[in-house]
Amino acid sequence: MPARHRGHQGHRRGQAGGHPGRRALNRAAVTAAYAAQGLGYAVVVTSLPALKERQSVDDIVVTAIVLGVALFAAAGSVLANAVAVRFGSRIALVLGLALQGVALPLIAVPTPFPVFVAAFAVFGAGLGCVDAASAMQGVAVQRATGRQLLGGFFAALTAAAIVGALLVSAVAATATAAGVALAAAGAIALGIAAFGIRGFVRDVPVDAALPRAERGVLPRGAIWAFGLVILAAFVVDSAVSTWSAVYLQDGLSAAAWLAPLGYAAYQAVVLVTRLVTDRLLPRFGRARLVAVAVTVSAIGCGAVALVPSPAVAVAGFALAGLATGILVPVAFGAAGDAAPLHADQVIARVNIFNYAGAIFGAVGVGVLAEGTGLGPAFIVPAVVLLIALVALPRFRRAGADSTVQAASAPR
Repeated sequence: MPARHRGHQGHRRGQAGGHPGRRALNRAAVTAAYAAQGLGYAVVVTSLPALKERQSVDDIVVTAIVLGVALFAAAGSVLANAVAVRFGSRIALVLGLALQGVALPLIAVPTPFPVFVAAFAVFGAGLGCVDAASAMQGVAVQRATGRQLLGGFFAALTAAAIVGALLVSAVAATATAAGVALAAAGAIALGIAAFGIRGFVRDVPVDAALPRAERGVLPRGAIWAFGLVILAAFVVDSAVSTWSAVYLQDGLSAAAWLAPLGYAAYQAVVLVTRLVTDRLLPRFGRARLVAVAVTVSAIGCGAVALVPSPAVAVAGFALAGLATGILVPVAFGAAGDAAPLHADQVIARVNIFNYAGAIFGAVGVGVLAEGTGLGPAFIVPAVVLLIALVALPRFRRAGADSTVQAASAPR
């Protein structure tokens, strides 16, 4: 590496390092941002039935709004890239949280339908901006400490999402009560944005770190490889989130109390695997963890598709949780290490695959189910997972399975 590049890289990393107290503050602030993201999204999606009734709209309109949120989230990831390149990922994350903090109270209160839709568009842009910028910040904190941390950050998101769903379950008997939960989530997002101005990592933006001619030199192959893995993980996540309860109740005639257990088992495994991923990475390496997660998750989805049994379906959904639990933090970590000088740009591009996977998972399984039934349609996420195995060589190259990055990071 030329001396000029080493200087730029050291400067960027130095900004993310510093005193141990500063690193602890960075870690706490980024963890809070992940938690705010999980809480806000869970409160929104679990409030949709109450909001649908309040706005007097049908399922087709709700589906269109959800699709619009995904599309605006992709635009939000592009926005995060633009802001991070010029001003740093700290500002991008503050902006994304602020957008959500503005949008959630607007969704919470009764408004004319065009304002309601516009609020969801703003929320989607904030969602994508935070998805990308929080991963940028997570990689920066991880590099500064020389420790694997992304699994824990994503575990905070998952735990907060569970809390958000339980909160709405407890209060959402009416649209007004759901609105209180939405407004509270918005206030939390704004509070963490304000805290993050001081607490997030003050990284040096690409525009300041690199000459203009070198700013767009990105590892395209790595972006597509890690993006494919992210896409596969979110195909699984969207398919299970959208269709697991429907399949158990309508396709397998399971009791009403049993139908939600497939999704509950899935989320439980996602949370547990994210809590242990950071400890498993140094021992097994990225490539091996990805291979195991893909294989086990594909087996789980295949079992759902081939064995029409409620017990097998719940177990299959649980196994599928390894994909979202392990693949997401590992792939974002590898993306951040693929080209450290361009980490923010690479992460923002990889994050866009998130929304493609979410749309394809929900729509692809639903479309195939029209001809085969919901159970066999779960072969879709199984096939996408197996295709993602072509990315394994990239995980072997990225940071030598994370050990080099951890060893060379400042302490």
